[in-house]
Amino acid sequence: MTGLVSAEQWDFYDENGYVVLDEVLADDDLRALQQRIDDIMLGRADVDYDKMLMQLDSGSGAYADAGKQSKGHKGATLDYRKIQDLEFDPLFLAYMQRPLFAEICRRTYGDLPIAAFRAMFMNKPARQGTFLPWHQDRWAFLDRDPLITVWTALDPATVANGCVQVIPGSHRYGLINPDHGSGFLDREQAVEYCPPDKVTYLELEVGQAVLLHNWLLHSSDVNNTDVSRRAFSVCYMDARTQHAKGREDYSLVFGDGALRPDDLEVAQVRR
Repeated sequence: MTGLVSAEQWDFYDENGYVVLDEVLADDDLRALQQRIDDIMLGRADVDYDKMLMQLDSGSGAYADAGKQSKGHKGATLDYRKIQDLEFDPLFLAYMQRPLFAEICRRTYGDLPIAAFRAMFMNKPARQGTFLPWHQDRWAFLDRDPLITVWTALDPATVANGCVQVIPGSHRYGLINPDHGSGFLDREQAVEYCPPDKVTYLELEVGQAVLLHNWLLHSSDVNNTDVSRRAFSVCYMDARTQHAKGREDYSLVFGDGALRPDDLEVAQVRR
């Protein structure tokens, strides 16, 4: 297979459940996304905040202490943990619709319409950040499993600032804890499947991205540095996927009728 992702990269991904896609953001595009996410956090972006799921950081580092996830702005601060539904921002939508990601989706799902299960900013504020326990990305309320996530570093990702940790090849284990609605491992499973000698730290340069299989075991630690660690994560899925109880709609990003950045810009001007 030839294309934007090499055969060697696909081989590595198939074996390990992840592959680094090198630098995917040039300087100007990177600065634009960095500035946009800060503007969104500070409440000064021209976006529809009522469409965005936002969550403040825990402060304590404990996952259970993170703020409530709900739609709408939670105050002007750079200490957000998560901001979801960023496909409703034209800059982030344009990035997630790049040909590179369309190719990855075709290889994964075939020539099908593709939706975003979630397009989200993940943040670990300076000397804060929330510890994320070992888990696989899967959701019991969906009628089929989304399979891929692209994680892009908006700041350098290092061991010190809480970069993603993975267990290479663990996507081939199948679902380890299917009884958990969001794929988190219990304590005994984490000890068994995630011993320290199997952990790989995905340190990335700013502007690099990594393709992750959603069943790849992963985790991340708190930020022990004096600067934030920002990232943009998109889970792409077969657009036919349905919420088991019909509670959510998902945005089409590839295929006929997909969202377009120009349409979002017009909609914002008219608010």
